[in-house]
Amino acid sequence: MIADVLSDASSRMSKAVEVAKDDFASVRTGRANPQLFQKIMVNYYGTPTPLAQLASLANPEARTLVVTPYDKSALKDIEQAIRDTPNLGANPSNDGNIVRVTLPELTEERRKEFVKIVRSKAEDARVSVRNIRRKAKDDLDALKSEVGDDEVGRGEKELEQVTKSHVDAIDDALKRKEAELLEV
Repeated sequence: MIADVLSDASSRMSKAVEVAKDDFASVRTGRANPQLFQKIMVNYYGTPTPLAQLASLANPEARTLVVTPYDKSALKDIEQAIRDTPNLGANPSNDGNIVRVTLPELTEERRKEFVKIVRSKAEDARVSVRNIRRKAKDDLDALKSEVGDDEVGRGEKELEQVTKSHVDAIDDALKRKEAELLEV
């Protein structure tokens, strides 16, 4: 019973760490990265659709990304969605077959803004992990009558270790992303 609670909490914390890493990847650095465009929603025949489902993404150069739509009729919608995306600062150009997106060079001020955004996302992930820990602790406390105080105490210590390892993973990913953002 305790092992089930701990394994469930651990798997949910791992998912929270993965979500944090995905969020970090969506924050722009000095180079064009196809992951920046994964979460852009395009109004495709009246339905918001992720860009990755409508087009292939490639980056032939460090600050250039080429978006090749599967359906040429969606070209204007894709271009508009990229243009309307905040925090990207990109100005896409359309040649009738592809959309070419050149990302401008990041200024020092803009880099610091992005660091703040990444830190905020990291704190959201830590809060999520702590909420999972709180729920698991409540579940362990509910088991006290069935398994005894000593077993629950050991389970809580193990839960703290699992929580610490997941928070450390978020912090490590944050440090890597900050270094990447501040690198000129």
